Amino acid sequence: MLWVLLGIAALILLWLIVAYNRMVALRQTAGQAWSDVDVQLKQRHDLVPNLVETVKGYATHERGTFDDVIRARNAALSARGPEAAAGAEAQLSGALGRLFALSESYPELKANANFLNLQGQLGTIEDKIAAARRFFNNAVAEYNAAIQSIPNVFFAGAVGFHERGFFELEDRERAAAHAVPAVSF
Repeated sequence: MLWVLLGIAALILLWLIVAYNRMVALRQTAGQAWSDVDVQLKQRHDLVPNLVETVKGYATHERGTFDDVIRARNAALSARGPEAAAGAEAQLSGALGRLFALSESYPELKANANFLNLQGQLGTIEDKIAAARRFFNNAVAEYNAAIQSIPNVFFAGAVGFHERGFFELEDRERAAAHAVPAVSF
């Protein structure tokens, strides 16, 4: 009888160790995925001053737009964590949208090789950010599911596993992402 109880206790302990290690691995994957998003966001932030300077050369009287972009970039740089970064990145996206809309008024700017190169780089980085965001949100979903499922839910919080937030699009950014692009010739 004692051996049976010891065997059951050993199995429970083994199961707890395996469950704990799985949750640690999932938490690490989510952390690494956020780091990947953060790297892509940093690349985006690094392009913004060059883009602003290029546009400034053509549209010197649009000071308010430039200030908005730089302010939004600085806020995005200081944002910590997915929730804060999502809001700050939405503001930066809006400011960059106004900057690109401004370029429509300056045909010389639209034809400038440096501007076109920066615009292309930004588009590539935006694609990488979207892919990194999907990977991060998937990693967070797996992690959250693991700590919220039975029986892990009974001990996960007590040993330091807490739900993580997603890096989600703001409503305005979500609507823009699903909008049909206008094509004109």
